[in-house]
Amino acid sequence: MRRFLFVLLASAALPAAIAATSGGGQEASDADTAISAGRLPAGYRDWRLISVAHEEGDLHSIGAILGNDVAIQAYREGKLPFPDGTVIAAVHYKDTSSDENDQVFGKAQSFVAGSPTNVQFMVKDSVKYAATGGWRFAHFVNGKPDPAVPLEPCFACHKLEARDMVFTKYAP
Repeated sequence: MRRFLFVLLASAALPAAIAATSGGGQEASDADTAISAGRLPAGYRDWRLISVAHEEGDLHSIGAILGNDVAIQAYREGKLPFPDGTVIAAVHYKDTSSDENDQVFGKAQSFVAGSPTNVQFMVKDSVKYAATGGWRFAHFVNGKPDPAVPLEPCFACHKLEARDMVFTKYAP
């Protein structure tokens, strides 16, 4: 009877353990497949916050940088280079002054997310994307790939070898 119970518990636990250890890889594969098909990856807005970004100059952009479980674990452990299966999303908006908030503060000082501008992705697969430092880059506007934005400059600009080509630092 004990042997039967052990076999039953072991057979129930094995699929759960496999799912728990392979989820990030599957999520990255699903994200890569969606991007290849010209779609935003399902569920990316539910990923955890890595940090926020504000860019001035010509962009006037504010963004949320999100990561899948593999990305978050790598950030928390300080693991570089990022492991295969890492997916990072940058959700960008125009930074817009908030008259409503400024009235409360008594002076002009508040900026909030305005209209959405783009969503950018980085998918780590060191073999598949070896020619671009192990990363796939993608750029979407209004939920569709932006044909006006060539992705070669992404690789050229992300030459941050000490940080595995990733600009954003973790903000716990």
